[in-house]
Amino acid sequence: MFISLIIISIITVGGLSLTYLFAKDETFLWRLAAGNIVGSAVFGLIYFLLASFLGLSVVTVLIALLISLIPVLLFKDKNRKRLLKEEWQRAKDKTQGVSAKRFWRLAYYLFFVILFLAFFDKAMIVGADGIFTGASQNLGDLPYHLGAIFSFTDGNNFPPQNPSFADAKFTYPFIADFLTACLVKLGASVQSAMLMQNTVWAFSLLVILERFVFKVTNSRLAGKIAPFILFFSGGLGLLWFFKDYWYGTQGLWEILWNLPRDYTISDKFRWGNSLITLFITQRSLLLGLPLTIVVLGYLWSVFGNRESKRVSDGEKKRKSDEGKKEKSKKEVSPSLIHTLASSLSIGLIAGMLPLIHAHSLAVLFIVSAFLFFFSLKNWKNWVAFAIGVSIIAVPELLWTLSGSATRTSEFIAWHFGWHSQGENLIWFWFKNTGLLIPLLIAGLLLIFLPQSREEAKEEENKKVKGKGKKEEENIIHYPLSIIHLIFFLPFLFLFVISNIAKFAPWEWDNIKVLIYWFVGSIPFVALFLAWMWEKDKIFKAVSVACLIILTLAGALDVWRTTSGQMRNGIYDADAVKIAEELKEEVKPNALFLNAPTYNSAVVLTGRPSLMRYIGHLSSHGIDYVERENDLKRIYLGEASADILLKKYGIDYVLISPKEREYFGQFSQQVNEQYFQKYPIVAIAGQYKVYKVK
Repeated sequence: MFISLIIISIITVGGLSLTYLFAKDETFLWRLAAGNIVGSAVFGLIYFLLASFLGLSVVTVLIALLISLIPVLLFKDKNRKRLLKEEWQRAKDKTQGVSAKRFWRLAYYLFFVILFLAFFDKAMIVGADGIFTGASQNLGDLPYHLGAIFSFTDGNNFPPQNPSFADAKFTYPFIADFLTACLVKLGASVQSAMLMQNTVWAFSLLVILERFVFKVTNSRLAGKIAPFILFFSGGLGLLWFFKDYWYGTQGLWEILWNLPRDYTISDKFRWGNSLITLFITQRSLLLGLPLTIVVLGYLWSVFGNRESKRVSDGEKKRKSDEGKKEKSKKEVSPSLIHTLASSLSIGLIAGMLPLIHAHSLAVLFIVSAFLFFFSLKNWKNWVAFAIGVSIIAVPELLWTLSGSATRTSEFIAWHFGWHSQGENLIWFWFKNTGLLIPLLIAGLLLIFLPQSREEAKEEENKKVKGKGKKEEENIIHYPLSIIHLIFFLPFLFLFVISNIAKFAPWEWDNIKVLIYWFVGSIPFVALFLAWMWEKDKIFKAVSVACLIILTLAGALDVWRTTSGQMRNGIYDADAVKIAEELKEEVKPNALFLNAPTYNSAVVLTGRPSLMRYIGHLSSHGIDYVERENDLKRIYLGEASADILLKKYGIDYVLISPKEREYFGQFSQQVNEQYFQKYPIVAIAGQYKVYKVK
């Protein structure tokens, strides 16, 4: 764990330095969060390029770390260095002394840190009896990520090939797992590396989202509310929980410690909780989402033309003369070259998304197209942004698509109602998201009532006027207006288009797009809740009640995982044992034949398989039918088995309980007698590996 923290810290320093290229007015905490995300993306790309030529080694890691630290040289610029010192000083000032405000701020962040540590600790549980997961939706995803990680650390998978479908390009965005492989190569365990990365990425997402919502709404309270809505997202599953409690025999405390099911994802609910169904299962999104929100925050500043100016401790008062005021404004206004450089820089960062989370890049394309149309006056910024994106994204996309086994035609088709499966669409979304959409509509209506926020604005301005006070920043407030509604339009478009078409072979995967509609909605939902809280006691109570209804179902599911109420087996002790033997005995690029199940022991070896889990292959648009039929012929020992083994160049064949179980569902049996002519190279319990080449 210590190794992971050291590497993550170094990566963060490099990324923090890069944030000064495009973000001028931010808090030091935001710099750390965005620095970790941007640094991870940059280091991942550099490391990937080096490893593709030099291989995955400790030396490669160290070289990549040194290169990723080059942005620190940006602080040779006196202005950036001064800005860093001021932000650091303001951050220190916030920790000085004891007050209720400081206590609650610390408690707020500490709560989420503890939550993320406890939650992601259940992603992978290693014991003497095997490998388990404490997350209900992670049964298939954990082995997939382990297969990717071990293919890099133990399978010498460069240039990356799909370990689940041999001899095909690895088109799945793999940078998140590649970064984990880096930590493992330096000596960290897979379990601790994933835990630290997931926790840090989730906390960075919290800080970045909080700041983004604050920028859009000008409400600090809305910013604080937003992470609760995201991380405890859910629908009306709380009604099913109370039903289970009411008709059950357990007391409230007992049922809370023995929850019988998830209340956001099941046969009745498809939206799911973000932590349960997305962040613990789709690690690429956990890195891609905060990176995309960083970019969205910049796009908001370009579109909304909202500027702020800092008040440093030693800054002199502006002269009252109107003419000199105008002169001062011109002096602090960024030059055209600077703004274009900022747009180019953020574009370069956004361009790294194809290897991190491709759906996020598609979302940015749609959002940018909408905002460009409504802010043509800033066309130079948009062009610079587009150039930056293209420089990095186009080569990545060309590399990904060349030699890919993915059929792109499988990804786009008309499909009405997302995953409602014929259910009334209005009821489906109300049941799955609860009060979210009604509160979203209320929040959008609120933006046309700027006077309702005047008291809060005045209070915000008072905080920075006192002499000697070291507050975060003096925000120049602009009235909430139509620009917010226009800014929301692309997110609304994402919701609509995701309900009439699918963008993946499995329609549920549209959630990779829908999550951005959700993120785009959160600022307005949080704003309305904050607005009610700032009213009288009745409105305060209503605000709290709405937040509880929004988050209770999700909180129950998160609690079910965090409290360790599940321990779902993935690999037994024999599977782990034989995988360790194979790592020692079998060459890294040896090709295995195994049953197409999600938890084959071959995954733990890092060696490629002819094919693995059908669910993963189909969701990635891979045509696996021919290989599956040939796999069956080999295991059944048919006359063509010898020919097929040579055709695919298979080196080893695994026979284990998984193979027997797979053929059992077809009322067939593995022809183990056929394989007795081959030598056994490894055996553990009911697991046997035959060398067939």
